[in-house]
Amino acid sequence: MQVRVNSELNRLFKFSPNELMTTKDFLEKIIWQLYLNYNVFIYPMYKDGKYTGFYPLDPKVVTFKQDELNRMFVEMRFANGETYTLPYDNLIHLRLRYSVNEVMGGGMNGQPDNEALVKVLQTNDTVIQGLDKAIKTSLQIRGVYKYGTLVDEEKLINETKRFEKRIESGKTGILPLDVKGEYIPLKVDPKVIDKDTMEFLEMKVLKWFGVSLPILTGDFTDEQYQAFYEKTIEPLVISLGQAFSKTIFSEEKLNHGNEIVFYPQKLLFTNVKNKIAVADILGNRGALTNNALLELFGYPPYQGGDERYMSLNYVDVNIANQYQLNKARMEGHRIE
Repeated sequence: MQVRVNSELNRLFKFSPNELMTTKDFLEKIIWQLYLNYNVFIYPMYKDGKYTGFYPLDPKVVTFKQDELNRMFVEMRFANGETYTLPYDNLIHLRLRYSVNEVMGGGMNGQPDNEALVKVLQTNDTVIQGLDKAIKTSLQIRGVYKYGTLVDEEKLINETKRFEKRIESGKTGILPLDVKGEYIPLKVDPKVIDKDTMEFLEMKVLKWFGVSLPILTGDFTDEQYQAFYEKTIEPLVISLGQAFSKTIFSEEKLNHGNEIVFYPQKLLFTNVKNKIAVADILGNRGALTNNALLELFGYPPYQGGDERYMSLNYVDVNIANQYQLNKARMEGHRIE
């Protein structure tokens, strides 16, 4: 049975894990660091027998060490030059793409291995620069005016001005020239990358982070959102709960079922249709209070709204079994 305990942990995680951050800020900070460094270290502050705060750390250099008893420590050097060595089991450590390194997420050196992504970004940058140059080229030289005789510099300037005036005065699209000059048009045909290639490059970047274009633009279907949640969000939610539980609770408390659970219900039910379905299923079974139902639809709670109501169409399994046994006895059936 899962029991929700009202403690300092609930208070910290619900409103403010530390004096500098709200819960939203805290989660955004650690997820940002996780994707930036593939590793996040969080220090739980413990005082007078209870937790008083959780602080994301931002060390620039991390070194793992072991003592003679094989206890692991983490030496962290920060941007201001200060260095601290802390027991590893006192820190909450989140890892992304944990693979070849024994203790750190990322590549062999414990850092993001973004070589494949960098190649795609370089290609994308080349395409963008090429597009910029193509546009500028198309707006520059469009033709050459060839003179029939040699001209000096002053006459060239005057001829150019006269040529420009004839262009400006031309209303029919036909440029009148004298017999001494000839206008030779230049065919400017800058090449740009086609639409499919551009989309291919964009999708390569988005897939690297597990995000589809409909999710990025907000124009997604229920199926697309569910796929995004299961592929990208749910693994993060599970890893958060496991990492926090591992550090916060002793082995004895873990064996007794204590754990930290990050509930994603506000992420799952994003549209009215899904909210109505949840309210119908969980509300009718007494799993949600009236205030919880109001919160689901964005309405404020009211005093006394924490009661739970359920439909009489549902009954406890044990009561149903007992009811059937009693009914069988009354009908004279033999129960073995």
